[in-house]
Amino acid sequence: MSEQPASLTPPPQGYASLLADIKLRVRQAQVRAMLSVNAELIRLYWGIGQTIHERQQQEGWGAGVIPRLARDLHNELPEEKGFSERNIKRMLAFYREYAQLEWGPQPVAPTPPIPKVPQAVALFTVELILALPWGHHAELMAKVKDHATRRWYMQAALEHGWSRHVLLMQIETAAHQRHGRAASNFALRLPKPESDLVQQTLKDPYLFDFLTLSDPFHERELETGLMAHLEKFLLELGQGFAFVGRQYHLDIGDQDFYIDLLFYHLKLRCYVVIELKRGDFKPEYAGKMSFYCSVVDDLLRHPSDQPTVGLILCQQPNRVLAEYALRGVEKPIGVSSYELTRALPQDLQTSLPSIEQIESELGGLEP
Repeated sequence: MSEQPASLTPPPQGYASLLADIKLRVRQAQVRAMLSVNAELIRLYWGIGQTIHERQQQEGWGAGVIPRLARDLHNELPEEKGFSERNIKRMLAFYREYAQLEWGPQPVAPTPPIPKVPQAVALFTVELILALPWGHHAELMAKVKDHATRRWYMQAALEHGWSRHVLLMQIETAAHQRHGRAASNFALRLPKPESDLVQQTLKDPYLFDFLTLSDPFHERELETGLMAHLEKFLLELGQGFAFVGRQYHLDIGDQDFYIDLLFYHLKLRCYVVIELKRGDFKPEYAGKMSFYCSVVDDLLRHPSDQPTVGLILCQQPNRVLAEYALRGVEKPIGVSSYELTRALPQDLQTSLPSIEQIESELGGLEP
């Protein structure tokens, strides 16, 4: 009888752990290789910027040398990408932004002694800068001039794994001004540093600009819209939120209760109950949310999980009212606002041309 193919024979004892270990090592090596290539590229661009800057200072060259350099590099190294006039200008700007950091040995001419690092530059480290892709740096230099704010986005991009597109979206929506702004009782109900971590996880306001709802709308319409755009909703909530259920059913004392949205946060290691409210915050919302958190703690929470956190989303939360309401509540709860893209008013809608009218007008222009 011929031998069975290796794929059909049962694996030896411990084989699964061997396979998992090798896969993990391969992936870790791939990540290290990618990070190493990125770091070398960032160092190269910084060094090129340094060289151009120094030659401009020594030779009195103006900005006109950069277009010629880009053209000649393209002719001499046609297979190399990334040396357009625009990108070389970015390299020069990149060097000038971070010139006073200790970058270590560079394959360029030695520079004079570096003066004491100003406070603004001291916000950055070489390790932080080398960890980000060049495209991220290009956007950050162009759009975030304040160094403290730029550092915030750098760290957030690394922590959350933001792509260049997501980073741009976060900058455009001023994410740094919204994180950690929710009214809450976390400092009273959770130990440090957990309370700080939960606080920084929540935002105020949340921007649901992917929804278009007309007044008056019902809370169920808001909920339906968020579920229809679940990927965008999760992106706005932030990294770590895993969707558990909508209108999550709780059977308590022969009565039925339904949580609007239930999530589990992978980093906080806790359930997050979200209730959607139209209009202003009302103190009674805190009591209902505390009830939901208690039930989830009793019925769903694993012994290793952290206490369930509640998040009440309102259109116009009164911060003072919310803080008073939450002060006497035992469960950790936050209150934030949300903003929507409003539908066009009906009178304005009727004044706009229809698709058919536009097509008719365009058709009349054809020869």
